[in-house]
Amino acid sequence: MRIHGSLWLASLALSAAGVLSLAGCGSMFVVADGGDSNLMLNGNDPVAYFTAGRAAPGRPDIKAVHQGATYRFASDETRRQFITSPDRYAPQFGGFSALEMAYAVPVGSDAAVFKIIEGRLYLFESPRTRLYFEMDQERNLRMASQYWESEVRGTASWQLQALKRQVIRVPGYKSESDLAAEYERRFGRRPGN
Repeated sequence: MRIHGSLWLASLALSAAGVLSLAGCGSMFVVADGGDSNLMLNGNDPVAYFTAGRAAPGRPDIKAVHQGATYRFASDETRRQFITSPDRYAPQFGGFSALEMAYAVPVGSDAAVFKIIEGRLYLFESPRTRLYFEMDQERNLRMASQYWESEVRGTASWQLQALKRQVIRVPGYKSESDLAAEYERRFGRRPGN
């Protein structure tokens, strides 16, 4: 038993060291591509989610920076629309998956999996996480907004926050298997991808 405890502590220490080495990444889900090291939405045009109803690639030569993140645009017109009202088009929760934010766990999102709710862009890790989010959308939006404002927004490291909430769960936390079981109970079928 003592050996296992020592191994567990060593594993935790290595994980924490790895997370701390990423501490400068901040509280936004961004990627690096070419000369853009803080690229939001994997380079998709944020305005296209609203005008075209889908993720559409932006051009590397048409871009703007908002709150430290670089956004790319498909045209000068969509860039102009964004610059005029960036908070209208920027993804909520720093581009993190909205479902996991409802549990205070910042998790990266797939920029192609989204939903516009009351004129705001929300991203999800997968189609399945969007489905689970929609099962109790009002509650999930409320909790995600609360945790974003109280715990995640402005943190030095989203990875450290994720590690914290993997160890210390928020009240009402539901695992993916819990959500799948709830979906099956409600709808009499297993959730799709």
